[in-house]
Amino acid sequence: MMNMLNKENSTVSRAWEATLRKTHAAKKRANSIFGTIALANATATNTTTTTTTTTSINAVQDNDKNCTISEAAYFTEKILPNGEYYKGQWCDNFPEGQGKYYWIDGCMYVGEWHKGKTMGRGRFRWPSGATYEGELKSGYMDGTGTYVGSNGDTYKGQWVMNLKHGNGIEYYANGDWYEGEWRRGLRYGIGKYQWHNKNHYDGEWKNGVIHGNGCFVWINGDQYDGCWEDGMPKGNGTYQLSDGSFYVGYWSKEENEQNGTYHPSESSSNDVEWDPKIVYNQLADCKISPGEKVPILPSQKKLAISYSSNNAEKSRRPSIDGRGSLVLERPFDKMNLWGENDNDFNSFEMSRQLDCEFYGVNPAESNYKFNPLLPLKVPKPGNRQGEKISVGHKNYELMLNLQLGIRHSVGRPAPPTSLDLKASAFDPKEKTWTRFPPEGSKYTPPHQSCEFKWKDYTPVVFRSLRKLFKVDPADYMLSICGNDALRELSSPGKSGSFFYLTDDDIYMIKTMKKAEVKVFLKMLAAYYNHVRSFENSLVIKYYGLHCVKVTGAIQRKVRFIIMGNLLRSEYTIHTRFDLKGSSLGRVTNKPESEINSTTILKDLDLNFIFKLQKAWFHKFCWQINRDCEFLEQVRTMDYSLLVGLHFREISSNGELIPCEKRDPRNESSSLHSRSTSDQLLLDLERQANMVLGANMPARVERTIRKPEYELQLVGEQTGEYYKVILSFGIIDILQDYDITKKLEHAYKSIQYDPTSISAVDPKLYSKRFRDFIFKAFTEDT
Repeated sequence: MMNMLNKENSTVSRAWEATLRKTHAAKKRANSIFGTIALANATATNTTTTTTTTTSINAVQDNDKNCTISEAAYFTEKILPNGEYYKGQWCDNFPEGQGKYYWIDGCMYVGEWHKGKTMGRGRFRWPSGATYEGELKSGYMDGTGTYVGSNGDTYKGQWVMNLKHGNGIEYYANGDWYEGEWRRGLRYGIGKYQWHNKNHYDGEWKNGVIHGNGCFVWINGDQYDGCWEDGMPKGNGTYQLSDGSFYVGYWSKEENEQNGTYHPSESSSNDVEWDPKIVYNQLADCKISPGEKVPILPSQKKLAISYSSNNAEKSRRPSIDGRGSLVLERPFDKMNLWGENDNDFNSFEMSRQLDCEFYGVNPAESNYKFNPLLPLKVPKPGNRQGEKISVGHKNYELMLNLQLGIRHSVGRPAPPTSLDLKASAFDPKEKTWTRFPPEGSKYTPPHQSCEFKWKDYTPVVFRSLRKLFKVDPADYMLSICGNDALRELSSPGKSGSFFYLTDDDIYMIKTMKKAEVKVFLKMLAAYYNHVRSFENSLVIKYYGLHCVKVTGAIQRKVRFIIMGNLLRSEYTIHTRFDLKGSSLGRVTNKPESEINSTTILKDLDLNFIFKLQKAWFHKFCWQINRDCEFLEQVRTMDYSLLVGLHFREISSNGELIPCEKRDPRNESSSLHSRSTSDQLLLDLERQANMVLGANMPARVERTIRKPEYELQLVGEQTGEYYKVILSFGIIDILQDYDITKKLEHAYKSIQYDPTSISAVDPKLYSKRFRDFIFKAFTEDT
């Protein structure tokens, strides 16, 4: 697939560059550069060409290049080799001026042409009977026009790039109508919708549904005036009945959120409390007509026009009797259908539409991963992660035990820590047990929890690691053991482990199985030497390994490891990716409406390429290679690169603002997380002290997947860039390639492509991981 795409890109690029080069050299040599359409008899080429008049045009102005062309334009009638038909003015191998074109699928266009593109006013008719009459630009319905669907739906108003955009009115076949503002083909802004039963709504719309402030009036005289969300009342509003009674308050479909007061009128016959559910039931029957979709876009129609090969005999100008010589032909390159001037690409929306054409994507496709026409939006903010562990929580005593143990381990006196450790310090048997009775002991304070035992694994090693990572013991204890409680994440990980976050989000605590503890202790010496040797290592930092053993009637052991929270940042993390380089099951099974800033997206959700500055990109590649060599050495797999993105430029409506694509009219409404000059200076100071993987300024380029290649890990580049702050690091490094993973690999290899599954040999896993990461991260040139 990639070879085919590269080939197509290469062909298009060469054709584009050649056209620009030749046009710039000399327009007067247009015949020899582009060739001339052959005028031949039917027996020779099955093409009938009738020239009725010849008009000499000298000094034709080329609007795209602002230069003069000496060329002959003439009226012609052509039956093309594939059976399509053109009748009208012709110049420079293209329809030019007024003309009519019939496609073999039954589509027809009558109107103005410029250099082979529908340009100006015209009428496009579909085989279904649908028609568009109005303005076109570069092959697109663009300007003011009227579309009449095959079912009778009629829209009259403004268009941009084949989409209703601006002010317009649409009448639907069922009797409904809408008049107001449109955006990208959807009702968006202020507008009025009236149903065939005379109910009507007048107010704000968003993405095709009622959203914002507005008034809904029923034919019986009842009306609701207030806030709306996704087509239903949500927020403050007033419902007034025709008898003068009214209900005012906060509206919501959720009964526990609904809160208001009913005020009956003197003439009201309803003495009981009025139920707001009546309104929601009534609105459920008020369906918004979706309207008829355009069957095929005019800009998707190609012309079956050919031009002469360079190797063919130079064709002659048509003579008075209309005869000409036969020439060899090759297919018309589709780039010429879009124009050959960079000015055709001066519109950001134009570029996105052309992406749709190139990738074969329907602009009506609603998934932003497949449709470059859809603007990217920042995910909605998620709630703060985790449930606070307070009195009454099932793990409240466990949290107290953990905090008591940490205070004991970190706070007790110890000899000065050296970074040069003896081999005996890494011995798995190097551990200490401490008993914590409720009444206290010589070494432990009294506490209100049950009696428990506390185990420290290799305490000297972890004390050295904390020193190596520049962790202050007092700050460490304050984060984990301070007055603020830990937060338990709502769901355990895939491994069955539970995660806890400190209140300041600096540290994460993960419960571990006995087998995982053994794996970690086995690799601890190699891990220590690696992070000591490579200060910029992206491997996650570990600060302690402990165990709580609850004594008494119910005995249990809980082992846990304390590690750094990679995505803890002073910048808001808008999007998170967990990247492995495998495709099987690597997609987030959530509807787009449920995805928020805390959702962890996976490989097949990735819609960006990360662009790092040259020096940092080289450091990144070098460090990834060193880290993967270490992980190969300790025989682990199933690790991933966790990436957090903070988007630096977001519009007031939540859309991401591409680099150098900002609309000056919207500058004041842009949301900048660092708005003051003092903060900007602080950002510049941070750049001087920047660390690989932590709050790195960078750019990302949007990518698009073809719908038929949903499993491709890295999509096609679009040239659409966004400024971001990146945080990233390698996590989940404690899974060794044990018998369980080997069996998983063998079983899944029977059902799926062995290269697509996560459980593979560590050496193969490392290679696949690096190959993918070096495609997802590139140098910003």
